Amino acid sequence: MCTEQGFCHVNDGIWRREMNDLEMYREQLALCDDKIIDALVERNAIIEKIMAYKEKYGMPILQPAQEAKQQRRLDEKLKDNKYQEEIQDVFKRILRNSKRIQARKLFSYNIVLIGFMGSGKSTVSDYLSTMFDMRLVEMDQEISEREEMSIPDIFATYGEEYFRNLETSLLKELQTGRNCIISCGGGVALREENVREMKKNGRVVLLTASPETIYERVKDSNDRPLLNGNNNVEYIAELMEKRREKYEAAADVVIRTDGKTVLQISEELLTKLAELDKG
Repeated sequence: MCTEQGFCHVNDGIWRREMNDLEMYREQLALCDDKIIDALVERNAIIEKIMAYKEKYGMPILQPAQEAKQQRRLDEKLKDNKYQEEIQDVFKRILRNSKRIQARKLFSYNIVLIGFMGSGKSTVSDYLSTMFDMRLVEMDQEISEREEMSIPDIFATYGEEYFRNLETSLLKELQTGRNCIISCGGGVALREENVREMKKNGRVVLLTASPETIYERVKDSNDRPLLNGNNNVEYIAELMEKRREKYEAAADVVIRTDGKTVLQISEELLTKLAELDKG
């Protein structure tokens, strides 16, 4: 009986010590969490300082080489670390949130890209979305997914007017939000109603290029219904000229994309938007 009681007391003592150890580990974990929070607050403040420094001295906002350098440093530091995969995942999220901080500070509005087919809207919008972790809406793609039909099939089945009405409805829906990149189909800016919607909560950026450049970019595409049977430089030039006045009237910023990298185009876009915002 006493032996059994003594045995129980021993077990109870061991259990209490183990529980004390567990509480100690939990306290250590809480202290680690506090350090992480403090470090993230400090990191975010440094990001804002870097942005202010770049603005003050007219430095490029986008610096993919620096981002690549940071990734190499992280890879080296985590080499052979058993938690490498988990820590890399955490840093990916930290980087995404850093980009969101930059986007919120730079853009209190939507960026609306307009222009003729092949002018570079999809390429530039993809790049900006990646660099700033901003929501991207490709209007043609969004409409196609909602209708469960390709754009050529929508034209063939319901006609152009039906498609243009879908564009207008989608634009109205998108202007209720902000900090979004909207890549418009080539005909969106031809409707005055659409332009009014774009400008309610957005800056309109016109991307343009020469007819020869446009032709080289779209000549192998099969999803350009307006070029069916007319995929040549002369027809493209004629159609571009018909649209030029309305495109330019809608635009807050105009950028030529001929012979430029996506980084160069994006930097020019950001610079011109910043100048516009300063008034």
